[in-house]
Amino acid sequence: MDYIYNIGFFFEKVSKDNFDRVALKYPDGKEILYSQLEIISNKIAHYFLSIGLKKGDVIGIFNNKSPIAYSCMLAALKTGIIYTNLDLTSPYQRIKKIIERCEPKLLLYDIEFEMQTEIAALSISAIKLYEGFNEKIDNYSCELPNYTQTITGADAAYIMFTSGSTGFPKGAVITHANIINFIKWGQTTYNITVDDVCTNANPIYFDNSVFDFYVTLFSGAVLVPLTNDVTHDPWLLVKAVANAQCTSWFSVPSLLVYLLTTKALKSDSLPKMKRFIFGGEGFPKLKLKTLYGMYGQQAQLYNVYGPTECTCICSSHLISDNDFEDMNNLATLGYLAPNFDYVLLDTDESGKLGELCLKGPNVCAGYYNDIERTEKSFIQNPYNNKYNEIIYKCGDLVKIDDAGRLHFKGRADNQIKHMGYRIELEEIESMLNTLHYINECAVIYDRINDSFGQIIAYVSTNIEIDKSDVMNDLKQLVPDYMLPRKINILKELPKNKNGKIDKVAIKEIKQ
Repeated sequence: MDYIYNIGFFFEKVSKDNFDRVALKYPDGKEILYSQLEIISNKIAHYFLSIGLKKGDVIGIFNNKSPIAYSCMLAALKTGIIYTNLDLTSPYQRIKKIIERCEPKLLLYDIEFEMQTEIAALSISAIKLYEGFNEKIDNYSCELPNYTQTITGADAAYIMFTSGSTGFPKGAVITHANIINFIKWGQTTYNITVDDVCTNANPIYFDNSVFDFYVTLFSGAVLVPLTNDVTHDPWLLVKAVANAQCTSWFSVPSLLVYLLTTKALKSDSLPKMKRFIFGGEGFPKLKLKTLYGMYGQQAQLYNVYGPTECTCICSSHLISDNDFEDMNNLATLGYLAPNFDYVLLDTDESGKLGELCLKGPNVCAGYYNDIERTEKSFIQNPYNNKYNEIIYKCGDLVKIDDAGRLHFKGRADNQIKHMGYRIELEEIESMLNTLHYINECAVIYDRINDSFGQIIAYVSTNIEIDKSDVMNDLKQLVPDYMLPRKINILKELPKNKNGKIDKVAIKEIKQ
């Protein structure tokens, strides 16, 4: 039995076992074999080492899901170089902050984009992967570098940047051991095999893409890269997924809600689909029931949960008829994945509601080049005074039911005190989502001053309806002190780069 302790050795084994099978399958018909990915990534790995890059160095990849960009990710993993995927469309100031934080030795581009001129002014070595790069690496070895054996499970594999409350992005450092544990769990939980064809609709710089890339390619399955021009067109997206004969889907709920609302997704659209996996935000129960009604007899539907800092997913729940007995609350997060455990901090009187803190081998190594925030979020388990045991404070409030399942109840930083009452804004959203004509909603707290604020709701609907009618319906569901001061009706709620409802952008809407 092979002893695999880093991702470089892992992919070498997978590529040997599946050398003549398709690894990447593009909507335009282009296909890349596992043997090709292995050879190209090995050549790039030797090239990286030849120009002086070494284990622990950081590279940034402006990644549009080209074969060469995926190969650069693999090459980094084979050399102990830490990669971070960067957003092609992000504002320059945000990218500048990320670059200043992770200090990459090299930037790689697989497509032309507007920001390149500004980034060039930062004087960081850069390579355009689309301008003669294949010729540049052509004479390098096709074999895995000997250097790969120096990489341990504790070494960093990639940095995933997430939004920070201070306005400065946080870079979660994920190790080789984190990923190996995650891959094995994903294969076991979802039975991903060489016969599967999996979507990569998630942006590559977004945490959900970790499942797409690692669980798919390290199972010998086919990955279908879907770029922004495809994912932003609901009919084109459904057609691309159907044409590729995809068997596995993973995205944020908002994308599925969008496909349902536009009626681009129908019950016969995806005849080969075996599983829908969704996570990153709550799935409105009425919309989830619609999807379940369409595909529940054909495919399995999974609600997943997990912070970026814990390697993408830490719990998974298979949706069943039982989940629709209660239409007022989100589906349960289910049970924690094996090899995870938790403690609750700041619990209520019952001891079953509090801030979720996770522990186990999928908890990451902290935030890159940010010791202060690492020490605030990755803390010693206060219930253990015998040895060093780090837990990650998720900031999510969860309730544990009698069966031991987790239920998301909001954010610790999204709990407000209004008119003397403690209110979870997510509870108001949950009630709005029970109204059959609501497609999506978001509730914010507009603080006027230190002692006064107002609750404001934003909704999109599929019918012509007056704000007062929505308010009257909501009055039947929540107490008066939880009623929004205003309800604004939009054609569509703004989304952030990851496809989630963008509450920062919503706060800028004046109505």
